[in-house]
Amino acid sequence: MADFPTTARVVIIGGGVVGTSTLYHLAKAGWADCVLLEKNELTAGSTWHAAGNVPNFAGSWAVMNMQRYAAAMYRTLGEDVDYPMNYHVTGSIRLGHSKERMQEFERVASMGAYQGLEMTICTPDELKEMHPFMETHDLAGGLWDPLDGDIDPAQLTQAMAKGARDLGARIERFCPAIGIERDGDEWIVKTPKGDIRCEYVANCAGYYAQRVGEMFKPFGGRTVPMVTMSHQYFLTEPIPELEAWTKEKGHKVPLLRDVDTSYYLRQDKSGLNLGPYERNCKAHWVTPDDPMPEDFSFQLYPDDLERLEYYIEDAMARVPILGTAGVGRNINGPIPYAPDGLPMVGPMPGVRNAFEGHCFTFGIAQGGGAGKVLSEWIMHGETEMDMWAVDPRRYTDYTDHDHCLAKALETYGHEYAMHFPHHAWPAGRDKKLSPVHDRVIAAGGQMGAYNGWERANWFAQEGDDTSEESTQTWDRNGPWAKRVKEEVEAVRDSVGVLDLPGFSRFNLSGEGAAEWLRGRIAGALPKVGRMNLAYFPDSRGRILTEMSLMRHGEDHFTLITAATAQWHDYEILSRNLPDGLSLTDHTTEYSTLIVTGPKSRDLFEGLGTEADLSASWLSLQPAKVSGVDCALARVSFAGELGWEIHAANANIPALYDAVVGAGAKPFGMWALNSMRMEKGYRAWKGDLSTDYSLLEAGLDRFVKLDKPQDFPGKAALLAETQQGVKKRFVTLIVDAGDQDAPYMSTVWHNGEVVGETTSGDWGYRVDKSIALGMVRAELAEPGTEVEINIFGKICKATVQPDQPLWDPENARIRA
Repeated sequence: MADFPTTARVVIIGGGVVGTSTLYHLAKAGWADCVLLEKNELTAGSTWHAAGNVPNFAGSWAVMNMQRYAAAMYRTLGEDVDYPMNYHVTGSIRLGHSKERMQEFERVASMGAYQGLEMTICTPDELKEMHPFMETHDLAGGLWDPLDGDIDPAQLTQAMAKGARDLGARIERFCPAIGIERDGDEWIVKTPKGDIRCEYVANCAGYYAQRVGEMFKPFGGRTVPMVTMSHQYFLTEPIPELEAWTKEKGHKVPLLRDVDTSYYLRQDKSGLNLGPYERNCKAHWVTPDDPMPEDFSFQLYPDDLERLEYYIEDAMARVPILGTAGVGRNINGPIPYAPDGLPMVGPMPGVRNAFEGHCFTFGIAQGGGAGKVLSEWIMHGETEMDMWAVDPRRYTDYTDHDHCLAKALETYGHEYAMHFPHHAWPAGRDKKLSPVHDRVIAAGGQMGAYNGWERANWFAQEGDDTSEESTQTWDRNGPWAKRVKEEVEAVRDSVGVLDLPGFSRFNLSGEGAAEWLRGRIAGALPKVGRMNLAYFPDSRGRILTEMSLMRHGEDHFTLITAATAQWHDYEILSRNLPDGLSLTDHTTEYSTLIVTGPKSRDLFEGLGTEADLSASWLSLQPAKVSGVDCALARVSFAGELGWEIHAANANIPALYDAVVGAGAKPFGMWALNSMRMEKGYRAWKGDLSTDYSLLEAGLDRFVKLDKPQDFPGKAALLAETQQGVKKRFVTLIVDAGDQDAPYMSTVWHNGEVVGETTSGDWGYRVDKSIALGMVRAELAEPGTEVEINIFGKICKATVQPDQPLWDPENARIRA
């Protein structure tokens, strides 16, 4: 094996569509010194038996970006790499049975328009013209995507493999990775053919990703949160009517998805391919008596068509010619599922210079885009587009096997489900509980999960409808609306308390900690005994994250950030931490109560609080509330006079009981979100993401370009200051109907797309629908009128002055 590569810049483990796409994109970018390892032949895992559908449609902005890129890439790939491709761009129809489903289609079509896709809302009669074999009498309408279609997965993979090889990259087939070692800054990937030393490793092992992930545990890794599901589809014998129609028209019928029933149906040669996502689904390799085999290459599970009977019968009623042909072949193969059904593409949590690209339930549709994104992570440490929706670090330690299995079954069984803003999926819950969880539930708390932590979204009273069905709507108003309004009014007029477990909480200390932080953030540090917001830019001056800095001493800080940011932000801090500094995660040891409202000072005084309650906004001090040790931070995300109580978990029950006993009304996350919108406060990975620079986001006051420290992105921000921003953050008052603007609603002006919303909600204190978002810089002037597409309804919106809608002078918060 004299020609076996013993060194490489990157080693990719896994030769499916995602691994080869990553290799191809690396090689195209000039990183040809890369090796892909495949334990069998290319495509031997989920790729070989994939149906090969290539939709643009996605409810996630990031996933739509990946799929849009992939579909466009595939249309020229055969010519680009000189390899024959069977890619049929047939267009697709999604069927809508209800008003709610049609609203979802309107929303996705609007997002698609922003990304340059032309999706069309159709009537049942228009659908019938496109697909004459389909019954449409019971439909509300549908969505037409002319660029959807299907591709041969093996040809796609081999084409990208050829392109990568032609550019100098290496592929080693029948060469599994059997171990990982670390030597200084290098990885050593062990194979039966020999060892390969490299700088970076990427786990693209498909349904074997969890097994490969175990190799990285000695170096800080974790068990990959995933489960392998059984997915079946079958191919019919040829259907004469379909064959005749195809010959006459010269093309296939469009791909059909009945998303309310939960299946796709597409033409395959002269027959049909039916693929359901059945509620009575099945996972494999999840129990000791059903272990994952060492090698399942090019193998399938036994047929289990009984699971599909309901879906087959429904599909035959929808397209009667389906029932005229026999089953030619059934495919029952493994596909990996992450808990939320989205893939993992990005840095491997806890492991330096290791990356992941796996758990693709729609790997063919997303493979091209995934290779682009993963290659960017490897080469640059950042991606062109914000990809938090698929970042592996979005999961933390709550994703044990029971959680992953429950969520995989739920997600697969609801693959085409609508994700309503007030709906919470019930499986896999109660993984992390507040010290006062029982009290919150007893008070009527209707819970949501935040990085596994259960928090109350709103508080129901006797007689309120708390059914799951009541939340399956896009509308603003439901059983919760009256209660959220009451909670906001209590905070506005008196005092409320929000139990907030799960804040990500890190302690940083050691000589030089302050100076090191100055070199990581765009702005200034707080003085000792105070706190402030700090923004961490990437190399382009875009927003990596936002943290609250609490300064206890010259070089002693507590950094607090969003619950979901725990592993992401810890990595930002630990990645470049100098020797001599200490960084520790205390997220699970402490909790937080938000006590806020104009009577909050009176409440603390009445409890005999041992603290200086006249200390100014953003002050921080140790305290005793009702005799219980804690820390008080003078800050309020609700925009009222208030404090955060930070305390050890053991002290939270007594503190909560004291505050509630003194008259504070419990309120939930939905009330808090409404109030932060009225103040224009940004939320992480909504309003604050790597899609935007700090200056575009209107965070100029947190940027000190004249400080001596050369923080990341400083040069880019200086250049942007000189050239001017192209986008600008705005607050909009919207003439909305029954729905507020969801994330990434398209903003129009004079018939042109000019921006997007990043948050939307009803402001109960200002009694208006509010949207935060980005528009072209010249349109950010107060009074400018634009339009927002909200579920297909064009709503007028007006740009507001650059100040809070509620209490613009901040007099209440500083009282």
